[in-house]
Amino acid sequence: MPDQSPLPVTERTRHRRLREQGSTDRRDLADILAAGVICHLGVVTDGYPMVLPTVYGLAGDTLYLHGSVASRSLVSAPQATICVTVTHVDGLVLARSVFEHAVNYRSAMIYGTPRLVTDREEKLVGLRALSEHVVPGQWDYARRPNKKELAKTSLLALALAEASVKIRSGPPDDGDSPDAALPVWAGVLPLARAWQDPVPDPVLPAGIPIPPHIAARIRRPLG
Repeated sequence: MPDQSPLPVTERTRHRRLREQGSTDRRDLADILAAGVICHLGVVTDGYPMVLPTVYGLAGDTLYLHGSVASRSLVSAPQATICVTVTHVDGLVLARSVFEHAVNYRSAMIYGTPRLVTDREEKLVGLRALSEHVVPGQWDYARRPNKKELAKTSLLALALAEASVKIRSGPPDDGDSPDAALPVWAGVLPLARAWQDPVPDPVLPAGIPIPPHIAARIRRPLG
């Protein structure tokens, strides 16, 4: 059962600025991760910082990450710390002054030392978590990885033990300032994303219908 205790506050996760936007509620972390598709994985490779976009999935309190470049780096530095981020933009906060403009967002930063998954059964668990996170139902619909494909696939496991969560919502903060008297429109310009109609492969044989688990996502909001 996933850990329900508050997120621990560490030197890396302490909210030093805009503390009112910070959260230590694991439910907020879970919601942010559940709403995302792509994360960004920060790692030092060959002495240089690199940020890699990649897919991810959850199994309990473990975050599974697909990443061959990061895996090669971690083989040479197995105790290296990585940082994984997931961010959602929910709207632009348009204030009366440029200084007070902001963004409504949800953000999670996860720190830790990942583990390279080598066990075949755990790798299948992790890949299923990735597949089901992105398209629920696809793991049971499509052909699963064979032995050769598994050997070519790099998978990292990262515990959700150290994370920083920040959330901003609501209108501009200058409604009670002298700028409130200015004849300037102020408010929020919301941003919403949704899955669109599936586009079939040009070589797909006629007569193969869109499966229900994919059709169910059409027009469904993302994030």
